[in-house]
Amino acid sequence: MRTDTGRIIHLADYRPTDFVLERVDLTFELDPEATKVEARLIFHRRDGVDPAAPLVLDGDELTLSGLLFDQMEMAPERYTATPDALVVRDLPETSPFELTITTIINPQANSQLMGLYRSSGIYCTQCEAEGFRRITYFPDRPDVLAPYTITIIADKAANPLLLSNGNYLGGGNFDEGRHFAAWFDPHPKPAYLFALVAGDLGVVEDKFTTMSGREVALKIYVEHGKESRAAYAMDALKRSMKWDEEVFGREYDLDIFMIVAVSDFNMGAMENKGLNVFNDKYVLADPETATDADYANIEAIIAHEYFHNWTGNRITCRDWFQLCLKEGLTVFRDHEFSADQRSRPVKRIAEVRHLRSEQFPEDAGPLAHPVRPDKYREINNFYTTTVYEKGSEVTRMIATILGRDRFKKGMDLYFERHDGEAATVEDFVRCFEDASGRDLGQFSLWYNQAGTPHVTVTADYDAAAKTLTLEIGQTVPPTPGQAHKKPMHIPLDLALVLEDGTIAVPASVDGAEMTGSVLHLKEARHTVTFTGIPSRPALSLNRSFSAPIVVRYDQKPADLALIARHETDLFSRWQAITDLALPALKDAALAARKGEAIQIDVTFADALLAVAADPALEPAFRAQALALPSEADIARELGGDNDPDAIHAGREAVLTAIARAGADAFRTLCDTMTAEGAYSPDAASAGRRALRNAALLYRTIAEDTPALAAEAFAKADNMTDLAQALTVLAHRFPEAPETHAALSAFEARFAENALVIDKWFQIQATIPGEGALARVMRLKENRHFNENNPNRVRSLVGAFVFSNPTGFNRADGAGYRFLAEEILRIDAKNPQLAARLLTSMRSWRQLEPGRAELARAALVRVEREVLSNDVRDIVDRTLKG
Repeated sequence: MRTDTGRIIHLADYRPTDFVLERVDLTFELDPEATKVEARLIFHRRDGVDPAAPLVLDGDELTLSGLLFDQMEMAPERYTATPDALVVRDLPETSPFELTITTIINPQANSQLMGLYRSSGIYCTQCEAEGFRRITYFPDRPDVLAPYTITIIADKAANPLLLSNGNYLGGGNFDEGRHFAAWFDPHPKPAYLFALVAGDLGVVEDKFTTMSGREVALKIYVEHGKESRAAYAMDALKRSMKWDEEVFGREYDLDIFMIVAVSDFNMGAMENKGLNVFNDKYVLADPETATDADYANIEAIIAHEYFHNWTGNRITCRDWFQLCLKEGLTVFRDHEFSADQRSRPVKRIAEVRHLRSEQFPEDAGPLAHPVRPDKYREINNFYTTTVYEKGSEVTRMIATILGRDRFKKGMDLYFERHDGEAATVEDFVRCFEDASGRDLGQFSLWYNQAGTPHVTVTADYDAAAKTLTLEIGQTVPPTPGQAHKKPMHIPLDLALVLEDGTIAVPASVDGAEMTGSVLHLKEARHTVTFTGIPSRPALSLNRSFSAPIVVRYDQKPADLALIARHETDLFSRWQAITDLALPALKDAALAARKGEAIQIDVTFADALLAVAADPALEPAFRAQALALPSEADIARELGGDNDPDAIHAGREAVLTAIARAGADAFRTLCDTMTAEGAYSPDAASAGRRALRNAALLYRTIAEDTPALAAEAFAKADNMTDLAQALTVLAHRFPEAPETHAALSAFEARFAENALVIDKWFQIQATIPGEGALARVMRLKENRHFNENNPNRVRSLVGAFVFSNPTGFNRADGAGYRFLAEEILRIDAKNPQLAARLLTSMRSWRQLEPGRAELARAALVRVEREVLSNDVRDIVDRTLKG
């Protein structure tokens, strides 16, 4: 584990390598504790480079076993080898040369799960971002691209399966008890996309015929006995391949596409060329063990990793600062895929909920950074919601500004111009400028400025002149290292909703450019006048969340109710309901903080219940409307000095008032949103279950008895309903006999299914209140908990620190001290996992002073220890940012 302080890498310091890598031949002789890796690398010196410049290769905890130059042993005075680097001197000025580097590594002891590791009897690699240097000395950076030939040699009985990137060349017996397989990837790729998997797995096979008529073999490898649970993943893969051809014109380019599901994995999945490696939770599903959310996640993540074949693999990043160029762009593509497969407005609401709950706090805290950072200490810590989710929103804004046709022309040009290259954000944006003729220079500030823009709006309607005048201002709050920001190009989609529910079409618009319904904000202040408006309209702002901004507009409740009833943009209808609810939630939290009686004004409940009962609206949308803003949403709206217990108490009071006001409506929904036939994960069926389960929660709150949820648990015939009923029981009545019985029954039924036991851990870890910490500590001793498996740790410790505001943010600071000790313990084995858990402290300054000081003390406790680069980077920025 690297424990040095870590040097700062700056975007401005980028320069190409001195040597060009032409070819990579790798031979692995697999052994659990002593795998031999032979890397034959052909280089030539780049034109214009100093002839005395040495070749510097990256390493991480490596020991050099052998080094040949053009197949001859290299003299010791010509090189220096350390665990972190191999420096080779006295190299040819012009002609190519070959280095053969031999290392011996220990996959069994690799608890970091980076590089080549062995877990549960399976050899597996994870090389993004800088894991390949844990396998062999190499120019481990994304702009070094080469074709790879791979030979894998291993014990035949233990490892009948030998997989790597590209097309299969052949294999057979090697020597007594061992066999080999060879693979060739003709598409030049960086080392982070290298993959190797070996072991004994079952396989699900299918095929796909591309739009040009080529047949591609599809294979999904899973643990033996779990093959039937990979059927949905295979279906999602085939739909993804077809969609990418139809929408983006992208065809798959190898003879085979493989997915391997493994149980020990730091990430969700990895897009290695032709051989995707997945956390098994995003592959395995059946009605008994997977929820509707699991099915949706599998569909989206299968698509995401497949779409990387073009946006990430065929065109990769010049350097890690350009990470959003593959991740943000590909998230946009998988969002569009899911929207087409399911419900576009419901998908959009879910995306925005996630963005606001995860990315907005990141933007507002010490870990804030631009979509394209200009410096980093540890690149693993920049796989963030800013890069992924906000990066997707930036791509979406380009599509909004240009329109569908010109956006597609820009994407087509990007694929044509940069195929086989390592590109930059500037390359990407220039394609859209060239395809559309539009200057996107100011828009590109979205890549370079951190923080969430705040847009303030005031409105004045002149009835005599039939004009509406808007005063619009924008600011971007200061963030670490960026005190002053320039005005952004913000595409603000808006509608003027008249009293009869129609949308006014202005005769003219002055003061800012407007294309269709999108107002282009480019100045710090705009005065915008709409003429020909027959009556005072309600303003529907940022429709479909056209820009990732915070809008401040003093909207009248009657106007919000009008929008909630009549807006044609369903996202805006949902947003209006949310905006109606927030004042009541904030007032309730403030009253609880002061120890005052909580008086609930639920006039907004009429609009909420009207939407919930409207049969013209799809059930999934109605379920989203019933899911009130979360405690994190309320904390963000309050802006600081937050007491999580008061926020929880206030929200509970509002939920109770709504539950009682809508008792009849919720009873009707429970009765009518019943299953139609056998379980199906399709969007319509999932929507009906979501609405029925939302109604079940409200009915349980109103009646204040575990009986309804216990009955639902007993009758459930699928994991969605079973897990929701158990959640309602555990979170509303944690000490009830019905809850203990249900938890025990669930554990006994699914004891041999680790992914379902993860749900059991998560449900209990998120039970609110002071008792949560003691419960988590007891569960850590449970026989099902495995501290070496990232999924188990995330399901228990991660769920507690990220998703249990009252349990984690105890007034005595015990939750923070618990996390500090967990971070120090996990960091010694898996720095990436530890660093990600520590980001749960990113908003500590928003807490009330007592809790904030206790949180700071816990961070200081971590800071004082010997740490990995990953954790050192996070704790330093969290404390000092």
